[in-house]
Amino acid sequence: MRFADFRPLALAAMLALGACADQPPVNTKAAIPVSVVAAPRPMPTAPKGFEPLQVVTPKGSFDFAVELAETDAQRERGLMFRQSLAADRGMLFDFQVPRMVAFWMKNTLIPLDIIYIAQDGTVISIARNATPKSLVPLPSGGAALGVLELAGGRAEAIGLLPGDKVRHRIFGND
Repeated sequence: MRFADFRPLALAAMLALGACADQPPVNTKAAIPVSVVAAPRPMPTAPKGFEPLQVVTPKGSFDFAVELAETDAQRERGLMFRQSLAADRGMLFDFQVPRMVAFWMKNTLIPLDIIYIAQDGTVISIARNATPKSLVPLPSGGAALGVLELAGGRAEAIGLLPGDKVRHRIFGND
């Protein structure tokens, strides 16, 4: 074959390439649906005596009003003796300095989800549906600056997993 025999093919290839040159590049990576990657919303307001807290999971961004336990006495009492806890309420324990911690359920009458949170607001671990009145220690599994207690089963309901984010002023990400 001579070069002249390939000219129509070469011309067709150049035209095809030229037509594609003006097109935006094709993204070969699969797009992640917007609903899967939840962006944090502005922090809500909280009722008197509570502070706003937001939990961001792949299922969305969830708002809570939390009581703050900042002193040793407040941290020792926690949610002991409470008969109930609303789905949008909780208690946030502020340890001021990241440390290994463990919680137990002595004198706690309702099941709780205990969420251990690193200094940057990342969830370290979760003790789900902790058994009321149990003296079994539930360790953090890492240095926690804060611990969030929610009603038992709430972490599962919102799809909370280690690695998700908690937004609150103590983590500097509110």
